[in-house]
Amino acid sequence: MNYTFAREIFESYLNDYDRADDKVRLKIVHTYGVVGQAECIARRMRLSEEDTALAKLIALLHDLGRFEQLRRFDSFEPDTMDHAAYGVQVLFEEGMLRKFLPENTWDSIIRTAIAKHSDYCLSGVTDARALLHARLIRDADKLDNCRVKLVDATETFLGASPEEIGTQEISPNIYDAVFQNKCILSADRKTTMDYWVSYVAYFFDINFRESMDIIEENDFISRIIRRIPYSNPKTAEQMERIEAYVKQYARDMKR
Repeated sequence: MNYTFAREIFESYLNDYDRADDKVRLKIVHTYGVVGQAECIARRMRLSEEDTALAKLIALLHDLGRFEQLRRFDSFEPDTMDHAAYGVQVLFEEGMLRKFLPENTWDSIIRTAIAKHSDYCLSGVTDARALLHARLIRDADKLDNCRVKLVDATETFLGASPEEIGTQEISPNIYDAVFQNKCILSADRKTTMDYWVSYVAYFFDINFRESMDIIEENDFISRIIRRIPYSNPKTAEQMERIEAYVKQYARDMKR
């Protein structure tokens, strides 16, 4: 596996898309952020050099389908396109993977990891090495999504300013799901605050202690929650409770 070569192919692929578009730019930066997080997790776990290189390649390719979704629909919403399935189609059914990687040795692992990376929950993976990489890309994806939620304009990925988000209420079923240690189904989100809470609920789907170490070292839980100025008093009180609960969950996970 030659990551430098694969990155050159990825950059050529991006030339078909509008790099000046804010959403496209966000996903390009995100892709490389996930590569960095995947390598960081793999090294903290002391994985082999081969598995570390494989984790980086999967990260580079995991959101390949997002760019076509943005071109066609200008949206990240899952009901517009299953970007993971489209990425698998391009890479495997249409054969693009061979441009990135001449050997087919790791095809099954790569396919599983990309296909499963954005599933609501990870299931149906029986091969131990494929499961390792499916879990790793999901963690790396969430870790860089923490950066996205802290750095990128909320208008780009939510269509609303932090001030607008903070006026909204949290739907009761979304609020209750947090205290059941559940991630949020995309279809259940109704308000912009529901979306914001769903980003915090990602932490219930972290697979490795090493990933949670990174979350705690960067104080991602509190920083994401506190990015929004909650002018809605009920929402402000609920988010205080959510912050305390999720931070305790993170501590408990590491015991």
